[in-house]
Amino acid sequence: MMFAAAAAGILVAMALALTRAFLGPTGYDRILAVNAHGTKTVLLVAVFGFLTERPDFLDISLLYALINFIGTIAVLKYFEYRDLGRNPPDDKKLVP
Repeated sequence: MMFAAAAAGILVAMALALTRAFLGPTGYDRILAVNAHGTKTVLLVAVFGFLTERPDFLDISLLYALINFIGTIAVLKYFEYRDLGRNPPDDKKLVP
């Protein structure tokens, strides 16, 4: 019963993250909201796996977490430099 309430809370948080993704004033707000939605999806899959007593869902949620992380980094790199393949220009590098 308690995990069903946790799943309901995660669904509410996902709805709020989607609202921020659609209404966010800047692109960074929207990217952060989509990343948060992906994280909540990982939690929801893990809770669902626990509720149905299927431990293999934890592997699926870990894989989705890695895909979410790499996808967010790729979108942020494209958002910043407008290219995914090349290195950033010298004036945008973090190392002096």
